[in-house]
Amino acid sequence: MNDFAGLDRALNEIATSGAAEVREDGQWLADLSGLQFEFRQEGKNSLVHLWSDDRNLTRRVLRVKEKTEQRIVLEVRRFGRKAPGNLEFVRTDSKRSPGRISREQFRGSLQRILAESFPDATIESLTAAPDLEHSFSGLYVRGRMHQASREWALLAAAPGESAAAIDGMLSFGILWLDWVRNRGGKRAVVGLRLFVPEGAGGALRARASALSPAARTEIFELSSVDCRMRKIDSADIGNLESWLVYRHESESTLVQAAESIARVRSLAMNDPGAIGTRVPAGTNEVSFSLRGLEFARWSKDGIFFGLGDSRQPLNQATQPKLERLVRSMELHRSPLAEQKNHSLYRAAPERWLETIVREDPSKLDAQLDARNLYAQTPAFAAGDRGVLDLLGVTNRGRLVVIELKASEDIQLPLQAVDYWLRVRRHQLEGDFQRFGYFAGMQLSADPPLVWLVAPGLRFHSASDILLKYLSPEIQVTRVGLNENWRHGLKVIFRQ
Repeated sequence: MNDFAGLDRALNEIATSGAAEVREDGQWLADLSGLQFEFRQEGKNSLVHLWSDDRNLTRRVLRVKEKTEQRIVLEVRRFGRKAPGNLEFVRTDSKRSPGRISREQFRGSLQRILAESFPDATIESLTAAPDLEHSFSGLYVRGRMHQASREWALLAAAPGESAAAIDGMLSFGILWLDWVRNRGGKRAVVGLRLFVPEGAGGALRARASALSPAARTEIFELSSVDCRMRKIDSADIGNLESWLVYRHESESTLVQAAESIARVRSLAMNDPGAIGTRVPAGTNEVSFSLRGLEFARWSKDGIFFGLGDSRQPLNQATQPKLERLVRSMELHRSPLAEQKNHSLYRAAPERWLETIVREDPSKLDAQLDARNLYAQTPAFAAGDRGVLDLLGVTNRGRLVVIELKASEDIQLPLQAVDYWLRVRRHQLEGDFQRFGYFAGMQLSADPPLVWLVAPGLRFHSASDILLKYLSPEIQVTRVGLNENWRHGLKVIFRQ
């Protein structure tokens, strides 16, 4: 290989063009702007050397496969390996985000950790690139590992990933497992291996306990200090972090706030019944909402009102502000509102949907007992989950976990599993009746049913795959609603 000068000039032009990156065998290595590079001849070998404060790479150059203004592709050989590979220098439309870069860097370190922890296994196809067509998220590194005739799909989360990313990891892992199985070769795909930061495996372990044997899942925690790996005991699902409050405590709080409840409801001139009240779990407060959108809270310290985190006390001076807020909500948060894009109309759609279901549960299903329908009971220690839970019971005493979602969400099936696991635990321990729920009902010992409720066109396309990997004990029904549910609830289909 000669003409180093021409190659060096072409590479400098790409490096100074703006966004450019280096890839090896299709995998991202680094931003080209953060590297120094040189071509040199050592004896009969033509070499390319790339280096920075945290990276040092030398490859033997066999030939130039492509050289354009947009891309240079070199066929190279790594020292100690017989098979050649490709080293690419590519102009891109934009620089990769810091999060994307850290995941690409994690991919490289994960390769080394897996090789050390599974010395008899072969690691293949590790990538952090998103694939929207198959719903593969770019938040994780995915790949395959095999030993003899057995193969595993693997998914890994880098240190520093958010709690939400870890929480949603199992859904994407199941989708990857299903893809690997459907495109597998002669090897049997045993199951899924998840690799997460140290201390992050508990919630995943609980969810995985609700999967069928076909979704055999092993969870490993990685230490960021010494890169050691520890397998989580799948038999110990630990504390599911939910609790019940005594029903009479909530009722007592509502009685104490009765005068204030009447005062606030009187501000709704068109329909005082549109203002709903509830006692948030773990509090002695009363939340006021208009068609599900909270705008005020009562406590022993008084009433505080406002949307979001902006709250002010209700007194004689601020009374007109609360009146104007309620009138604005009545105007814009109404099925008849003219401005469908108004923020008050679009806010908290699941909560709005909940109010419609609770007004007349028979519209959802005639077998629901309208007297016993509870929101977020039991409550989650982790707080708001982005999806609304209702717990009901059929006329024959069968518990029903109801998950409400107004928009497409790939996590809906496994969020339902989260809630089902907790409801099932409280059911087996006899907590519901002991804490005053379902008074006068004889609850069935059968596992709770699961109803996923959403507008008919808002179920994610991956739901079918996720549902088929759930335990047979979890009976799931999808309930599709009319798209204009704000005008009145209609069930379009049940699956």
